[in-house]
Amino acid sequence: MLVHFMPSSGIVVAMLVVCLVMVLAFEATNGFHDSSNAVATVIYTQSLKPGQAVIWSGLMNFIGVMVGGISVAYALVEILPPDVLTPPDGSPAVPMLVSIFAAALFRNILTWAFAIPNSSSHCIIGALIGVAAADALIKARSMTQGVDWKQIVIVLKGLAISPILGLLLAGGLYAIMRLVVRRGHLFEAPKEGEPPVWWLRGLLVLTCTTVSFSHGTNDGQKSIGLIMLTIIGLLPAAYALNPQATGQMTELSQNAAAAIPLIQHYGDDVKDQALKSATLLQNAGPQLASEAHELKTYDDSANSPQTVAVRAQLRGAVYDVLSELKHVGEQNSASKDEKAQATDLLKKMGPPVQYAPWWVRVLSALCLGVGTMIGYKRVVRTLGERLGRQHMTPGQGASAELVGSVLIGTAGFTGLPVSTTHIITSGIAGTMVAGGQGVQGGMLWRIALTWLVTLPVTILLSACLFYFLANPNL
Repeated sequence: MLVHFMPSSGIVVAMLVVCLVMVLAFEATNGFHDSSNAVATVIYTQSLKPGQAVIWSGLMNFIGVMVGGISVAYALVEILPPDVLTPPDGSPAVPMLVSIFAAALFRNILTWAFAIPNSSSHCIIGALIGVAAADALIKARSMTQGVDWKQIVIVLKGLAISPILGLLLAGGLYAIMRLVVRRGHLFEAPKEGEPPVWWLRGLLVLTCTTVSFSHGTNDGQKSIGLIMLTIIGLLPAAYALNPQATGQMTELSQNAAAAIPLIQHYGDDVKDQALKSATLLQNAGPQLASEAHELKTYDDSANSPQTVAVRAQLRGAVYDVLSELKHVGEQNSASKDEKAQATDLLKKMGPPVQYAPWWVRVLSALCLGVGTMIGYKRVVRTLGERLGRQHMTPGQGASAELVGSVLIGTAGFTGLPVSTTHIITSGIAGTMVAGGQGVQGGMLWRIALTWLVTLPVTILLSACLFYFLANPNL
């Protein structure tokens, strides 16, 4: 439906603005769920007042986003096929953005309303998979080739393994803590109006700090790539190509030439399009040098329809080549040297299109903090009171958060998306089991069922939306 509108039409611009509002709202709902895990222990044990906790957590999230890189952001974005990321006619990818944000935002708000800790990561990944699957249907491609299942498996593997690790490691740490300390404030449920002793308060504030920082390095990235896609749709001349990667941009021509033999031998069913794109880049040496120079000296006069079309075309061509180079690296028939060459070309050709300005990171971090301040109470109460048969003790919260910060922080710097909610919730459940209190079966079942159905629900929602909005025959 939306594909029938001109790229510069008022309806498309209005939808892009709506998309930007939705992605920022999604990041705020991420704060409802995920950042609440970071502040749950310090608030519930009265180590910090709610206002102090959310402000401190927001600051640590901000720092985490700023230093965490963008590898997680583009690990998610690259689930989408290149023609969806950057349509070949240069039009903004409005159907894709609307479908992803609407599906993920709806699921996040629904689970928050029922006070169920849920993964924002699963919501956004499910929405991305749904768009990729619907795009394959529209273009009559097979699901095996139209959807990057290997990338999806890599992403889902981290999401599946991390809560199991959180359960076992946090439970084990708490069991060791009980053996070593045996008794004291660590194992006493908080009393109304009585904060823990000073050293225990310090420990809990420290674990809150590490989880918040780690959350920023991982979850804070997840919307950055999608914010960038929206910004590129609104201001393509300024943001379609990275003004800080002009050196790599001028090398795109020779790198594309090196990629052509690899694509010819190991490309999939869309290799013809990738070869056209690689040839375009190979022959665009002077044009690439000119664009790199203009990006360095950008002014408002550069935002012409011709400039927009050229930069959108170059961006789309780069993504076509990158997609096929990833495919080369996955082929068993490719030699070790060819796979190494494909990996090297991926690293060299990625920076011109895979980036995020500092202000996008700041925007993402601010939305996380605002979401935490507005909606933390519902999830905090579930984690503190409704998960175990007895209220959470300071030692349990500290164990879950310490293990969680290590797992989340490690994943954030390796480019592997994980769920803060799943890790912390599983960690708390593990400490409840290790402490002998047990868990509330009804609540645990509700949480597990919510986790299981989140992916299929968001896949179906986004797929239906995208099929309706992006199908030229409707």
